[in-house]
Amino acid sequence: MSAFPQHFLWGAATAAYQVEGAYNEDGKGPSIWDVFSHQPGTTYQGTNGDIAVDHYHRVKEDVKLMAEMGLQSYRFSISWPRLLPEGRGTINEAGVKFYSDLIDDLLAHGIEPMITLYHWDLPQALQDEGGWEARSTAEAFEEYARLCYSRFGSRVQKWATFNETIVFIGHGYITGSHPPSVRNPARAIQACHHVFIAHAMAVKAFCGMQINGEIGFVNVLQPHSPLTQSAEDMAASELADAIHTHWFYDPVLKGCYPAELLAQSQALWGVPRFAPGDDDLLRNNRCDFIGLNYYRRETVSSQPPAEKVSGEQGVEGLFYFVRNPQSVYTEWGWEIWPQGLTDGIMMIKARYGDIPMYITENGLGAVDPIIDGEVVDDPRIDFLRVHIDALETAIEQGADVRGYYPWSFIDLLSWLNGYKKQYGFVYVDHQQNLARKRKKSFFWYKDVIASRGEQR
Repeated sequence: MSAFPQHFLWGAATAAYQVEGAYNEDGKGPSIWDVFSHQPGTTYQGTNGDIAVDHYHRVKEDVKLMAEMGLQSYRFSISWPRLLPEGRGTINEAGVKFYSDLIDDLLAHGIEPMITLYHWDLPQALQDEGGWEARSTAEAFEEYARLCYSRFGSRVQKWATFNETIVFIGHGYITGSHPPSVRNPARAIQACHHVFIAHAMAVKAFCGMQINGEIGFVNVLQPHSPLTQSAEDMAASELADAIHTHWFYDPVLKGCYPAELLAQSQALWGVPRFAPGDDDLLRNNRCDFIGLNYYRRETVSSQPPAEKVSGEQGVEGLFYFVRNPQSVYTEWGWEIWPQGLTDGIMMIKARYGDIPMYITENGLGAVDPIIDGEVVDDPRIDFLRVHIDALETAIEQGADVRGYYPWSFIDLLSWLNGYKKQYGFVYVDHQQNLARKRKKSFFWYKDVIASRGEQR
């Protein structure tokens, strides 16, 4: 018998910029990604989300495919500038209608919506005022959240404020590979603080408006393992946990920063700077649940690798991410390590108690083979199967995990990698008018859902 409880939700996920398109239609304002992706050299072959996979115009077709697959829940994000073109103030009713109709259509097909308020597409108007480095952006986010609650809150019970702060702050303010293309750790830390404040303001508004539901935060779940059992590598791995995990989980689950890291950051750079009342805001407005996006673990060394690894590098002088010689990697250099999902879930439970969890992303990016007209994505099926096994093990060990949302429902735009890497259950043919085609994994996941996880 499967360990998955009856109320467990089998879903899938996407994000607005990566699927919707219609970037300048029906009153939508520009986002930072609309502007950034049009600058030469910023993305693979100049790809952008102007059209993406045209979900905006094909939404009914896509929801029918979700229903056919048997999805019990769909996690999607709302485009802030589609609702508020300037980030605040004048409401774009056409944008509100798009999401309202989507929610109604999902519910009509028995699919529970889970809304992510922010999946990286900040209104450009707010970036022009300072973006996340400006506290006024957090205040604008509260206004945006209140608009969403007031228009959709009677029909949507599951809400997440932010997706993967470590990514949009890390790449936006440290590596410079995402907008606003800054490379300054001190500015990154202050921007990150304003994200946590925006989250706390949105949680406070959610409770104050008495929305019948639950509100959480979505973080990367990236366990770290030392390369060797040397004291140096173990210390480096613990530091990676502190900087890449505790810094991003503690403020939303404990209501405060890790004390030692906070003291070190403020001594070194004078950030984060707290406005009066920030301590109370964080302490009194914590999550109802945490969303976990798990793709891989990182192996940590105290010494830099002999040759550069793809993806994240660690923090120069403190710890380095290295390739594990005993492991298997995708063609994009991401380790396939399902045990890390079990370990990561139990790590969160150990540090934060019995917080409800949802696996809000988990998936394999690959170039899917097409054989005799069929998209035969067996590696994706194998990847998801072993991760569902690992998730079941965590539930058996007492973790309160309430849903599983593979990334992604449909092939979509990867932020910097264009369309060369696929993640979806549904293939999109960019040579044939963006036609949708069910992959082998579509039918496999349909059986998993129908059997409530027993058949996999």
